[in-house]
Amino acid sequence: METLSLMAPELLLAGQTLFVVLLSLFVANERQADVMRWFAIIVLIVFALLGFLLGRPEGLSFNGLLIVDDFSHYSKLIIGLTAAVALVFMRPYFKAEGLDRFEFSVLMIYAVLGMSIMVSANNLLALYIGLEMQALSLYVMAAFNRDSLRASEAGLKYFVLGALSSGLLLYGASLIYGFTGHLDFAGIAAAIETDGLNPGIVGGMVFMMCGLAFKISAAPFHMWTPDVYEGAPTPVTGFFASAPKFAAMALIARLLFGPLEDAFMQWQQVIAALAIFSMFVGAIGALMQTNIKRLMAYSSIANMGYALVPLAAGTVFGLKGMLIFMTIYVITSVGVFATILQMRIRNGMVEQISDLSGLAETNRPMALVLTAFFFSLMGIPPLLGFWGKLFAFWPAVDAGLWWLVVAALLASVIGAFYYLRIIKTIWFDDPAQEFVDAPASLRFVSTGSALVILLLFLLPFLTIPAQGLLDSAAAALF
Repeated sequence: METLSLMAPELLLAGQTLFVVLLSLFVANERQADVMRWFAIIVLIVFALLGFLLGRPEGLSFNGLLIVDDFSHYSKLIIGLTAAVALVFMRPYFKAEGLDRFEFSVLMIYAVLGMSIMVSANNLLALYIGLEMQALSLYVMAAFNRDSLRASEAGLKYFVLGALSSGLLLYGASLIYGFTGHLDFAGIAAAIETDGLNPGIVGGMVFMMCGLAFKISAAPFHMWTPDVYEGAPTPVTGFFASAPKFAAMALIARLLFGPLEDAFMQWQQVIAALAIFSMFVGAIGALMQTNIKRLMAYSSIANMGYALVPLAAGTVFGLKGMLIFMTIYVITSVGVFATILQMRIRNGMVEQISDLSGLAETNRPMALVLTAFFFSLMGIPPLLGFWGKLFAFWPAVDAGLWWLVVAALLASVIGAFYYLRIIKTIWFDDPAQEFVDAPASLRFVSTGSALVILLLFLLPFLTIPAQGLLDSAAAALF
């Protein structure tokens, strides 16, 4: 009974996928996609809130394979709500492109189920199962437009490189198991505390971090990101940039602050190196992009570098900083891609940055929303992006990692250039072409996201409960 209470969100998702497949037999073909999508959206919202509705239960389940705590409750809240919003803004695109099939909602549920297991993992096997369940769904999503050569290539490239990262992760896990004799996190931590570190455990940790760096597209394991972002259907790309990144960052945090806590001096160097590589590769790579989806891919690489900066501090303040940064980044990413989806002319979607020329004259609301998002990503005060970077860099300063923060600020300055280039294209270039009217759902998502990053007068009302939630989520791992 206790297991049922602890794992109610996961059981809800697993049961829903079976129910959807059965229900599809009784719904007319032309209504299947819509019925299943709205059903999935309701289930995802319930999934996100269920832990809080049940009073935030805590404990181990499935013989200790999974752990439920405030960290997992917070992560599931962000993942579930993001997936639900993603399904809302995917609908117009799939309708227009003739891709609207109910199987996509099933894939989304399976991906979220995998992410849920990832953020609750308390064992190396559970970690791997969650990661692969999510990854397999994402591979299929990337190639969901099977008639498109670009989408098929993106799915295949994602799959092949994903298999390579899984190999690295498994090799690292097997080394840790071999040198500690444990698969569960508590056993690994106890073995390290008792026997100390040895080269085998450190090597295993490095291999696992390499595998996980691929999942968050941290450099130098980022090579799949620009091609998959460009080739996958645009709303799928928007989803890739949000919930899966948050889940993978949460998994890295649980691994580092859990079983590998005593290896802090070793993993701090790995995290700092990944952060520096990612920030500069992402910032410099984006300078040369003309396609806005590829630019957002490099932007995400740089932002994952910023998210790793507070983790390098190795403190509860640093973990809280990472959660704040990732939450704000997810909100902004969803808004940016909901706006990119509105870049449609009569002949179909357009993706070039030059297509935004003179947008301020042809579509002032869209120009304002997009400008707000890019200013937020730059970290311009008083937008939420500024607070995200402040909470990301502050813990590193507290921990004495000044050099890392200076590097992050330099990368931010480089990154500001390509965001400003887009803003200049929007406001000062001659109008290129006018976009057709966007569906209401897309306007609602993009405007809603923009209001969240703009309505700073709400901060006093949001800050107190949000701070409490973030404090308890971060403290759960210490």
